Amino acid sequence: MPVYNDQDFIAHVTSRLAALPCVRAVALGGSRATGTHGPDSDWDFAVYYHGGFSPESLRALGWPGEISDIGGWGGGVFNGGAWLSVDDRHIDVHYRDLDDVEHQLAEAREGRFGVERLLFHLAGIPTYIVVAELAVNQVLHGDLPRPEYPEALRRAAPQRWWGDARHTLAYARAAHAARGHLADCAGAIATAACQAAHAVLAARGQWVTNEKTLLDRAGIRDIDGLLSGLAPRPEALTAAIDEATALLESAVSTACATQPSS
Repeated sequence: MPVYNDQDFIAHVTSRLAALPCVRAVALGGSRATGTHGPDSDWDFAVYYHGGFSPESLRALGWPGEISDIGGWGGGVFNGGAWLSVDDRHIDVHYRDLDDVEHQLAEAREGRFGVERLLFHLAGIPTYIVVAELAVNQVLHGDLPRPEYPEALRRAAPQRWWGDARHTLAYARAAHAARGHLADCAGAIATAACQAAHAVLAARGQWVTNEKTLLDRAGIRDIDGLLSGLAPRPEALTAAIDEATALLESAVSTACATQPSS
């Protein structure tokens, strides 16, 4: 088996992916694209295609691993991908339908987006995540747009995300705190924290592509201390939710106050 240095490895994988039928562009994402990776970080590649891209062409490369069908990751903007091993390195390959990417870019420029459920994301993912990828990923083959953060999205997204966070916390306070449901309240606080973090970063005009450092980037990691002290008593849970609401509201309000006037 050949042994590649990083640049040769990128070139090798890119050339194979770029040659797949209907692929128009290949990009490197994740920590490898932003330079925040460690020695054990995996490699995230995205294939941007028009028309009848087939995962069978990816299987034909012979790289061992798991390859999903189109729509195999639940549909939506994350419409499938693969976990593979190449030269003893783990790579993820994400499918990106250019027609959908172009649609989501147009929607984001108008301040419109949806939130979809996806494994490993507490708050779900905004449909503008594929636009964020265009902005931060490294294009290795082909041409892709490199969008700035749309002002319409910067105005609309914080309201949507903070509204979701407030409702998440309010429901937990009404439905679970009075019953001493610790797990339900903890989950609601964690989810609301991620929703609020999306609001903070949207207000700053900063792209988000995953939740791994979401709370840190938003400056609300202090929520950890609140969660570590939870107890299954109604009065304690109610107080914790109220404290979380105040902490998150302050972070969102501060971020929104820095927005440029329209």
